[in-house]
This record gives sequence, C-alpha cells and structure tokens, in this order.
Amino acid sequence: MIRCFNEAYRVLKPGRWMTVEFSNTQASIWNAIQTGLQEAGFVVANVSVLDKKRGGLNAIVGVTAVKQDLVISAYKPNGGLEDRFMKSGGNEDSVWDFVRTHLNYLPIVKVKGAELEFIAERDPRIVFDRMVAWFVRHNFPVPMSTQEFQAGLTQRFVERDGMVFLPDQVAEYDKKRLQVAVAPQMEMFVSDERSAIDWLSDFLKRRPSTYQEVSPEFMGQLGAGWKKHEAKPELSALLEDNFLKYDGTGEVPSQIHSYLSTNHKDLRGLEKNSPALVAKAKDRWYVPDPNKAQDLEKKREKAMLKEFEVYRSFTGRKIKESRLEVLRAGFRAAWAAKDYATIISVANKLPEETLQEDEKLLTLYDLALTRTETQP
Repeated sequence: MIRCFNEAYRVLKPGRWMTVEFSNTQASIWNAIQTGLQEAGFVVANVSVLDKKRGGLNAIVGVTAVKQDLVISAYKPNGGLEDRFMKSGGNEDSVWDFVRTHLNYLPIVKVKGAELEFIAERDPRIVFDRMVAWFVRHNFPVPMSTQEFQAGLTQRFVERDGMVFLPDQVAEYDKKRLQVAVAPQMEMFVSDERSAIDWLSDFLKRRPSTYQEVSPEFMGQLGAGWKKHEAKPELSALLEDNFLKYDGTGEVPSQIHSYLSTNHKDLRGLEKNSPALVAKAKDRWYVPDPNKAQDLEKKREKAMLKEFEVYRSFTGRKIKESRLEVLRAGFRAAWAAKDYATIISVANKLPEETLQEDEKLLTLYDLALTRTETQP
C-alpha cells in the first residue's frame, strides 16, 4: 500500500490531490492508511463518510465512523513549502509556514441541507497533529509545545466556531454563517485520556465548575467507546494535571468571573475580589491561560516520561493496560533522541490493537522501523 502511495506521490504534480475511498470496520486499517499516506509525503486535508444511499459525502469526526465507507482527500504539498522547510531547518517559522499552506488547502465551508457542518480538519488540535506529522516525517523535532502552538494560532489566524481560518478565508465563512440559525458543532467522542482532556477543556471553557458539578457530566461520557487496552484515568487526576482550581484567595480569575457574571444576575458588575463573587467562584476548575498552561504541560510531560520508564523496563509478555498519553510522550522523546530501538522494543510489548489503532504511535513505530532498516 505504501509503495502504491509512493508511486502516486511521484507522478502527481506539487499542489495536486489524491482521493482514497475504502470500506473497513477496523480502526487499525484506517490508521494504517493515514500513516501510509503521510509516509509517502501526502498531507491529509479532509475525511468524509460516503453515503451510498444518497450519493453524498458527510463530515466525520473520530474513528467511530470506520464502520462506513470513508473518503480521504490528501494533497502533495507544493514545492515551495518543501524547499522553504528544508532551508529553514524546521524552526518556528516553518511551523506557521506549514499551517498557512495547509489551511489554504482546506475547504472553507461545508453545507448539509440547510446546516453548516463542522470542518474537523480546521480544529486547532487536528491542525497541530498535522503539523507534528509533517515535522516527524522530515525527521525534525517539533519546536513548540501544544500550548505554545495554540497561543500562536490565536495571534496569527482567525477563529470561528472552534475552527481556524486564514484572514482572507474568513469573510466567505462569515457570509455563509449569517444564513444559518445554528453554529456548527463538533461531536466529541471520549475514548482515551487525550479525548477526555479535550472534552474537559471544552466543558470548563464554557462552564468553570466544581468537582461535584463536572463529575456526573464527565462520567456520562465514559461509555462503551472507551478503548479496550487504555487505562481509565481518575477525574481528579485529570483536573489536577491539566487545569487550575481557584482556592478562594486573591482575585477571581477572569475565566470564572466572565462565566459567573454572565449567568448570575446578582453577580454582575462586582469587583473580582467581591466576597459574594469569591464565595461563588471558590473550588471551581477552569482552563488556564497559555503561559500557566505551558508550565502545567511541562510538569505533566515530565511525569509521563517517568511513567514511560515502567513500560520500557517491563519484562512480561504483553502490557495489558496502558496510558496512550504516556506511550505517545515516550515515543516522541525516543524519536527526538533517535532512540529507535526503544520505540520498537516497547511497541513489541503492546497488544496489537493498542499500536494499530493509534495513528501517532503507529507513525512513529513505522518510521523507527524504517530508520533502523536503513542504518548501516
């Protein structure tokens, strides 16, 4: 399959497209196709579900739709991007050069009936994943963290309804948005630690909450879709590692203040140190601003790499249950250190589903195998 994609990449002119349509019920096949496309040099720009009854394409978010026919649109980057990337050596400017080029390839508007559809590839988290895959494929370390990337996106590009646009694209989207009553909504499937954190982030942005308030909402998301070999994290640990809690000292954080003053008439117009506001805000969890989020991310990364050492030194046959986020962090660190043997060794200890059903692990594993095979 990869040889086939390599040949398609060779014959295509820069800036041109390839569409892949397939039907399979396994997430591992879906991830293998994505990985194969990226290894050949393509960048995935859109994934849709093929509706055979109506003959149309529907938007897709998440791997739960692999039980239907999928259509993947991918492009061969123009030569200018490749040349600039190799000359710059994969620095921060290369990140934004890739993002600008990538956003230019993505559809601006998707309409289904009378409703706008959420364009999953414009989600900041997916744009980040595409950028990371681009750097990994070119064997360069990613020069910034997730939080730094999100902060940079906000400064350089335009956000609408949870999607990122180039400044010259957003007018077209805004024009269409005025014609519909409801904003497009992204469906979020909680299936592992990363998606659980993303769900909490979206929830707490809209509604900073106490543990007692968020707990029943969160538990309702942990259903049958949870990945088989993924360890279920405690809500308290997820909150502690990724978010901040206002303890009642000092001024009420602006994130909480904005929510309370909007939703409680009796709290409007109060100063951030008002006793009534402080009492209502106490013990609420909220999404930190980018600077504090970076510190939390570094602390969390350090803890995950320490936990990854447990997997590295594991001597049994198979690791029955693991944390995907820890595996991803460990694989990333090993890749950056060109320690391909560690990636291959830990991968061989994992159940096949764990590796095959995660695009990020599979990509680094396949690339580690390739690098090992080509080394003298």
